[in-house]
Amino acid sequence: MKKSKAHVIAMFFLAALLITSMGCSEPITKREQGGLIGAGLGAGTGAIIGSAVGHAAAGALIGGPIGLLAGALIGDQLMAQDRKLETQQKRINENRTEMARLRREIERLRRENELLREE
Repeated sequence: MKKSKAHVIAMFFLAALLITSMGCSEPITKREQGGLIGAGLGAGTGAIIGSAVGHAAAGALIGGPIGLLAGALIGDQLMAQDRKLETQQKRINENRTEMARLRREIERLRRENELLREE
């Protein structure tokens, strides 16, 4: 019987996760993904630990919010890392564009210099 309570709680959180993710009109952020995954893992872990002492539901109710917070914090860190990488890639692209422009300018000046020497 104890296993069936944990199973029901886990299925509830899985269903809530699916319903929540299907209702979004935009893709969910990494922070939200982390929070959802963390909540599910926290609730599942809490239910397993709680079932060992006879209180699976209480364990799930305690583990869910803790997992949510931990997952959201991890997702937030991943988002910050992604923003940093995007900024770096933008700078790299700007530098490549500037280098190409400078190469064209150098080539133009060389041709002008050759024309002046021929005259």
